Amino acid sequence: MAITAAQVKELRDITGISMMECKKALEETNGNIEDSIDVLRKKWLAKAAKASDRQTSEGVIRVECEGNTCYVVSVQCETDFVAKTDDFQKMSLECINILKKEGNEASAREKMETMKTEYVMKMGENINIKDVKIISGGKVVPYLHSNGKLAAVVVSKETTTDDEKLKQVAMHVTATNPDVLAPADISEAVIAKEKSIQLEIMKNDSKMVGKPDDVLLKIIEGKMDKFKSEISLLEQAFVINPDQKVKDFIGANTLESFYRFSI
Repeated sequence: MAITAAQVKELRDITGISMMECKKALEETNGNIEDSIDVLRKKWLAKAAKASDRQTSEGVIRVECEGNTCYVVSVQCETDFVAKTDDFQKMSLECINILKKEGNEASAREKMETMKTEYVMKMGENINIKDVKIISGGKVVPYLHSNGKLAAVVVSKETTTDDEKLKQVAMHVTATNPDVLAPADISEAVIAKEKSIQLEIMKNDSKMVGKPDDVLLKIIEGKMDKFKSEISLLEQAFVINPDQKVKDFIGANTLESFYRFSI
């Protein structure tokens, strides 16, 4: 039977797949819309499987807070063009709504993975659900960068902490990417690894040639305080005012935790 433009448009509206592919599917199924959808699903799922190894370096982060709980989802795709489409933005919004409804990271991720298949069919790109996070605490305040690809959430122990101060600390986190909250949170393994790296650097320094390891280790100990400060949020120089540390701005015992997200 002859395939009409109206049939092609109807299938296109349902699937989001190109007019040419829709016409081919309709011709294959003698104009049956439901069967054509199945044909396209099989074809585009095969394409999606082939695309699954392709790099996803673009995308968007969604952050929504309700009371003392914050919901964060980051979704990746291959190109900035697709990341800005209405379909991709709609999918990311569906993801955050799923997380809020489920209230559980694991079950929400499972539903998102199932749901994203339809969007892979429409957009023809690999899509990766990167972060699915529920954050709770005394007071939870986020910061989302203007490009939608970088975000942070800081958690205060108390509900009375100033929101604007917490937001500024969250912004600091996106800029400096600290590893831990305080030096006491740094593992012995990380410290030992850094010491070994510093030891090798000094052994290759012409000024240190001939000095025994115990002398080098004493010198290294002096460098460790700087290392700990550089990777600890509270000890870092505050980006808005480098003359003070973050702990001096927000309070040494104010924060409970922090989280950073990026595409």
